[in-house]
Amino acid sequence: MKISKESLHLARVLVVGDVMLDRYWYGAVDRISPEAPVPVVRVTREEERNGGAANVAYNVVTLGAQASLLTVVGDDEASHKLEALVAHTGIQTHFGRDAQLKTTVKLRVIGRQQQLLRMDFENTPQSEILATQTATFTELLPSHQAVLFSDYGKGGLAHVSDMIARAQAAGKPILIDPKGSDYSRYQGADVITPNRAELQQVIGSWASEPELQAKAQNLRQQLKLQAVLLTRSEEGMTLFDAQGSLHVSAQAREVFDVTGAGDTVIATMAALVAAGYSLREALPLANRAGGLVVGKFGTATVSYEELFA
Repeated sequence: MKISKESLHLARVLVVGDVMLDRYWYGAVDRISPEAPVPVVRVTREEERNGGAANVAYNVVTLGAQASLLTVVGDDEASHKLEALVAHTGIQTHFGRDAQLKTTVKLRVIGRQQQLLRMDFENTPQSEILATQTATFTELLPSHQAVLFSDYGKGGLAHVSDMIARAQAAGKPILIDPKGSDYSRYQGADVITPNRAELQQVIGSWASEPELQAKAQNLRQQLKLQAVLLTRSEEGMTLFDAQGSLHVSAQAREVFDVTGAGDTVIATMAALVAAGYSLREALPLANRAGGLVVGKFGTATVSYEELFA
């Protein structure tokens, strides 16, 4: 089932979660520092990209759907830089500002085509600012066909249970990229999309497919979810739902960089679900999108043309 570009463009996804500014400093590495046993990077180029939930929303719009982004940031240079980047992509921004907050910045230093160092700048938002987000969320809900929560564990989704209840009441499909070892706050979502390491933190390890199946289904029923979508890198993805499980194999290609592949997968799922696809129908396309994006460097996106080529 191929969707037309026009009908995909009418699909609107409300993305809520932790945003960050991804900074890349590229340079030449010609020598080791005389002060310590570390490489000296002579920075020749700087680049800034949408990170976290901003990258998820960017994936939604690159695919050709529409996205609104609801989040909390600081009132600092990084937040204004990020807001300008996001607005430039055509995403509707709803940024709550907290002067006490440091906007999350991930600075990656790249030399000789590889990451040498990553530095994170961050702290946790105040709950008062987060509470105002719920009111904005309720206003935005009716004009969107799907809600995507992108949880990076930075504190921006402290009120996620309340938002899920509101989205449920409005009959909107809810997709969640989860974080942490306690998934109880995601109860009632349509689908959560953990990777292997994230799921293991919650259900423990598994020795076989039947054991994984039993544990994933148990989690799904406990949390009253429609489905659990496990992303498995080179093993592809498996969707566990009421009908059982559906597996799609990874598309063999050169893996250049897995950064942001999970963002692309859930963004593709959300855009297609917003356009009327079922989770099972959206799965092979989300898998294809994830396969395309690992062939690109850094947080990247996939276009409608690439996906349906």
